[in-house]
Amino acid sequence: MSSEDTQADDEEDIRYFVRIGQTDLDGTKSAERALSEMNGIGRRTARIICQSVGIDRTTIFGRLDDETIDAVIDQVENYADTVPEWLTNHRRSYFTGSTTHETGNDLEMTVRQNVNRMKMIDSYKGVRHKRGQKVRGQRTKSTGRTEGTVGVNVEAIKEEEAE
Repeated sequence: MSSEDTQADDEEDIRYFVRIGQTDLDGTKSAERALSEMNGIGRRTARIICQSVGIDRTTIFGRLDDETIDAVIDQVENYADTVPEWLTNHRRSYFTGSTTHETGNDLEMTVRQNVNRMKMIDSYKGVRHKRGQKVRGQRTKSTGRTEGTVGVNVEAIKEEEAE
């Protein structure tokens, strides 16, 4: 058996897409890298998930067997139960008061709901969101300008001269 046959067998055994929730993860990447592509899971969270499942974070994600992938999926879904509260991304929900770790489309929906609630109650952050201004205390004197140009607009002058 030559090395080409071994490579061909390795390529046949790989799953190119691994589905977790509503997200397709790239099976050709390492486990940590593939998990970190999912919304709500960063590098640290992916490393913690790999450690808790007991896999090496550098193994190719598509080469894992079905039982291990099911364990990874279970760990992603129950992540908030296994880590301290400060390591989750949605602490003390406004409506339920519980701590969860949102991933995928659930994270986007939760953030959108939170922003809309701030806009409705006219909190300071909500007003900044309505106006399209910076919300998190960044400087605005010289950055974040979207209205027109500051200084001389050479293109406008050339257009006026052409007419």
